[in-house]
Amino acid sequence: MRAFLDFEASSLSRSSYPIEVAWVFEDGRGESHLIRPAPDWTDWSVAAETIHGIRRSTLEAEGEPLGDVARRMIDVLTGHDLYASAPSWDGKWLSALLRAAGLPRHALRLSDSEVARAETAAELLASKVAPDARPAMVAKILGSVTEMLARQPIAHRALADAEQERLAWLEVSRLASEAVGPG
Repeated sequence: MRAFLDFEASSLSRSSYPIEVAWVFEDGRGESHLIRPAPDWTDWSVAAETIHGIRRSTLEAEGEPLGDVARRMIDVLTGHDLYASAPSWDGKWLSALLRAAGLPRHALRLSDSEVARAETAAELLASKVAPDARPAMVAKILGSVTEMLARQPIAHRALADAEQERLAWLEVSRLASEAVGPG
């Protein structure tokens, strides 16, 4: 099953670390976790805090131990196809979380949400649209969804952002299904 994942982080610097993670499965089930920073995770950007609204003091008081979050992710997400809107950044923070928890940094792998959308559109069109017409139809559907996403504000909270990725994937599914018509 597909799962859409998002992290919020201490900053966008090289020494940034994850402070919140959430995922939403294609069926709508999801989880969100604030992450208590490791003692050596000291990077903090007030500008990033202004965007996501999460204070470091909140993480220290209410965040879950990073090992618990990492193990929960392994338990729940292993064997599923994981997607993120910014897989290079989210992958960096996933790797940092797993390493800090003493787990293999590649225990979970992320792909780009755009890949999930393109694959879904192509799969739904495959049996109903001629192969030479398929790329243009996929591009049109993806373009429509990209425009939809551009009109929506980004919450900069992990669960809301992961849900937005899921909704974009569902919209691709709807548009592709409508394009091929019934049966």
